Amino acid sequence: RDEIGALLNRLPPTDQKRLVTALTTAADLLGATPADPLRSFILRPPEPGDIGWVVHRHGALYAAEYGWDWTFEAMVAGIAARFIENFDPARERCWIAERDGAIRGAVFLVRDTDTVARLRLLYVEPSTRGAGLGRTLVRACIRFAASAGYRKITLWTNDVLTAARAIYRSEGFVVTEAQPEHHFGKDLVSETWERELA
Repeated sequence: RDEIGALLNRLPPTDQKRLVTALTTAADLLGATPADPLRSFILRPPEPGDIGWVVHRHGALYAAEYGWDWTFEAMVAGIAARFIENFDPARERCWIAERDGAIRGAVFLVRDTDTVARLRLLYVEPSTRGAGLGRTLVRACIRFAASAGYRKITLWTNDVLTAARAIYRSEGFVVTEAQPEHHFGKDLVSETWERELA
């Protein structure tokens, strides 16, 4: 233990974090998971570089999984930029889900109107899916929106995002509008979902 500690202490904090991320990635790829996966996550506010990472991962994941083009990444970048530029800490939040120094997912809650909040950019890394993190992030949005005085949460999604849609449905959201559209190089069905708050 002392030898390993001495070896790690020679690394600056940024390199220690990189090492932990690399080792965690290796463990995930080899199938190692903790007994209670949610206990090992922390939800925290974004730090410098996190928002750019969220934009990057959205672009890369949705291209790989759904064949969406770079116009999706541009949309995500615009949402993220507006969040930073107009951030109201009393009414808005971004949660970064981290485990062992690596970002595993994120979600944003932003002001839509004085009474309506908007859930944006929910994502969970593929290696982390199935552990309940997506639901945890959505519930964080619901709790914060209620405490901030909103009366309703809305969100926009697409019909192909079946896992996210299942979470929204189970958390009390309902589809209020659906229409076929061509987005991100694909024919999709855009959906607006809403959830009333007590």
